[in-house]
Amino acid sequence: MEKKGKYDVLIVGGGMTGSWAAKEFTEKGYETLVLERGREVKHIENYNTTNKAQWEYKHRNYDSKKVKEEQYMQSTKYNFDASSKQFFVNDKDHPIESPKNKPARWFRGYQSGGRSLLWGRGTYRMSDYDFKRNIQDGNGTDWPIRYKDISPWYDYIEEYIGVSGTNEDLDHYPDGKFLPPFDMNVVEKAVKNKLENHYADRKLVPNRVAHLTKIKPGQFYGRSECQTRDMCHTGCPFGGYFSSNSSTLPAAKRTGKLTLVPNTIVDTIIYDEEKKKVVGVKVINSITKEKSEYYARVIFLCASTLATTGILMRSKRPTFPNGLANSSGVLGHYLMDHHKNIGGSGVMDGFQHKYYKGFRPAGLTIPAFRNIHGQEKEFLRSYGVYGGARRIGINPNQVGIGMDFKEKLTKPGAWTMGLYAYGECLPYYENKVEMDENKKDKWGLPILKITADFKENEMKMRKDMKEQVYEMLEVMGLKDIKVHDGTHIIGDSTHLTGTARMGKDPKTSVLNSFNQSHDIKNLFITDGSCMPSVSYKSPSLTFMALTARACDYAVKEMEKGAF
Repeated sequence: MEKKGKYDVLIVGGGMTGSWAAKEFTEKGYETLVLERGREVKHIENYNTTNKAQWEYKHRNYDSKKVKEEQYMQSTKYNFDASSKQFFVNDKDHPIESPKNKPARWFRGYQSGGRSLLWGRGTYRMSDYDFKRNIQDGNGTDWPIRYKDISPWYDYIEEYIGVSGTNEDLDHYPDGKFLPPFDMNVVEKAVKNKLENHYADRKLVPNRVAHLTKIKPGQFYGRSECQTRDMCHTGCPFGGYFSSNSSTLPAAKRTGKLTLVPNTIVDTIIYDEEKKKVVGVKVINSITKEKSEYYARVIFLCASTLATTGILMRSKRPTFPNGLANSSGVLGHYLMDHHKNIGGSGVMDGFQHKYYKGFRPAGLTIPAFRNIHGQEKEFLRSYGVYGGARRIGINPNQVGIGMDFKEKLTKPGAWTMGLYAYGECLPYYENKVEMDENKKDKWGLPILKITADFKENEMKMRKDMKEQVYEMLEVMGLKDIKVHDGTHIIGDSTHLTGTARMGKDPKTSVLNSFNQSHDIKNLFITDGSCMPSVSYKSPSLTFMALTARACDYAVKEMEKGAF
């Protein structure tokens, strides 16, 4: 087995958190290695579909037998289509298992940048309401940090990546360092007034998203303002939204301290039993299957929740027979995701003389209003509601004749308004991921098995979500309201978290307040697996803030010679 070089820092995964760790360490002068299991995607150069029109694709909806066979799970994600297919994995090469009565999904993008090329760009701060929920209602372990600990890091991330939004002075929905929001259209402004005049506890506000809406010359190195094309998932050549490819990875490369090695699968972490430290990793080249090793003083796992969990489980040693850094026994447990697919829409009369321009890549938000300042409902925790208004497009399939018909064909249809809800999932021990040693993938690694579902508390919440979506659409003055209640599958929201959680007690958690392993001091984990709870908000901003904070701590420890 070939032994490669030794680095100051080794980072597993070149996605959203891994690229932030790379930026932080390289800018502090440390020789940093990023191992990416997929190909390298270079900003602009490898966005092969970013300027294609819909009619240029041979199979617009990917009905081909080949796609159904190769990307049977990935193709169920809302932003999988002809333009984004190349950023999703082949499911035949990357299978998972789950019980038939508890189906699960795992959406993945194996390339440098990871899912930062595919995310919805919702950028929210967690509040002390989120950080204290576990200790207040007795579900899960208490977070080892509070809002004051992470608030400066939220500032730091927002100012670097660029987040558009409005400050609303809601204690459970913290304000931030925002660029101007995307404008609300005329119908959204009308329904906002109706909603807020009716409810004292609800606001309809522009979504907080990682898009550059208005910038000064020289700001956001190499990036420009969002062009409102709404083609984000093709890879934005303007850098209008934050991705690792357009922002943090280039920043790390500019230092001259970054080594990025693509097509490299981390098999196991090398643990020195005498020194009680991790010293490197054993890897497999994903193309040639050649095996080799890399070494470093510090290791950051940023591979994504399930991938990181799998690496730790494969790295079991005599000292850690149930997985590396797992003296607590909780590794793989408390898997969480958001539950969704409840929504509704209706038609708004009038406003026929009004329209909008561009294709705004963001909608609106109604921040949580249930169980905020006390336990009001029979379910625990809360949910948020998202949506927006638009006009139905031109319909070329209408029936008619003559001049009136010709004129009618050039006019868009009615205004519609839609709302959909995202709910929090409690942390449950029995929601877990484990290895199936009897089934291997094409590289000889055990396949992961997910056994998890949403339970009674989430079902009670979903009932309220459905009722409130309908009620709010009525309050907004919409007609022909239709509400749907779809599937609720773990992984469907792409926010899998929780299998190597932070906590105060080493007996019940894997990581401390700085995302450092309780058991192994030079091992850090900053992807979604570190979360003790998931809130109802998209967690990406929190992942990035925790990563920057952990890097700052690790650098200070390295300077002291701790490892």
